[in-house]
Amino acid sequence: MKVLIAVTHLLGTGHLSRALTLGRAFSEAGHQVWVMSGGRAAPHLVFTGVELIQLPPIASDGTNFTRLLNEDGAEVGAAYMQARVQRAISALSEIAPDVLITELYPFGRRILSDEFLALLRAAHDMTIRPRILCSIRDILAPPSKPSKAERAEEVLAHFYDAVLVHSDPHITTLSDSWPVTPKVDAMLRYTGYVAPPVALPHPDNEGKGEVVVSAGGGSVGQALFECAIEAANQSDLHWRLLVGGRDSAARIDALRAKARGLEITIEGVRPDFRQMLHRAAASVSMCGYNTALDLLQTGVPSVMVPFDDGGEVEQTLRARSLAHQPAMEILPASEALPDRMVGLVDKVIAEGRRHDGGLQMQGALRSVEIVAQILEGTR
Repeated sequence: MKVLIAVTHLLGTGHLSRALTLGRAFSEAGHQVWVMSGGRAAPHLVFTGVELIQLPPIASDGTNFTRLLNEDGAEVGAAYMQARVQRAISALSEIAPDVLITELYPFGRRILSDEFLALLRAAHDMTIRPRILCSIRDILAPPSKPSKAERAEEVLAHFYDAVLVHSDPHITTLSDSWPVTPKVDAMLRYTGYVAPPVALPHPDNEGKGEVVVSAGGGSVGQALFECAIEAANQSDLHWRLLVGGRDSAARIDALRAKARGLEITIEGVRPDFRQMLHRAAASVSMCGYNTALDLLQTGVPSVMVPFDDGGEVEQTLRARSLAHQPAMEILPASEALPDRMVGLVDKVIAEGRRHDGGLQMQGALRSVEIVAQILEGTR
């Protein structure tokens, strides 16, 4: 089958990373896959097995998701957004996919409704209409008012065949963060977590015995990193900070200046991050979807500091759903003081590493199976 996945990441790169993991699973099963990305370039991610279609890129203005910026940081206008729509519809026409998957929309990305709806209408108007599915993570940003959930349900009913929920329902169901009506519930297909293959321990023992501090691939986490520097000064362990974002070089310089005199490593995000976690003493991180899976897969003792800027609650809800696991603790950003961070790091280390608890981690493979069944008319 031919599969087209449409995704736009606006702040971090988690949405694109998950879409690529899903795309690689289709590719490894022998299918042709295109990932149409509307966010900025993310060269640290793995694009093996998929063909990238890059729309004119946009990003949010920090956590202000109503203000969209181009590659140069200028606010985009109508002509720029229309060029995105035209490129997307052109790609759809050229590929003529059997399956179109929209990542997050219509449960989110409402600021991009016009372009997603244009893509969906174009797909419906094709001579052979592709099956249309939505791909969503375990936890969503709850709708701020009922009309948003109602509108999402209307779009689902009109355009979509099913919703792939990338969660283990024994841990988290969509109703934990979204009002699920009987109509929506009938469309849900739980896949398990969409996780990449388990990384092997680092061959060079990078990160061994360290506290690894991370905030994903975006330009976030400054307060977390600054707190970690002060915490490192109170700890007997070596701390390593992994800093992401387009402005990472400047942020690293500023953090190194703050940490002058301390035995601490501050560097950019690394492709071997997951391998490092296997032998790390502990992880201090935010709690985005992909990071949470890294913590679960490696069993590293973990202190989760959920991202909550701009009233965001997704990561807090996810952290709460995971906190019952051994050696996993929540440190709310509002309580992120150095001594509290050190205390929780020591606590999770003392509890020891976790081992596989039978979590459903084959979500990408299961998604391929579900989509094949939908195409065959058996689901």
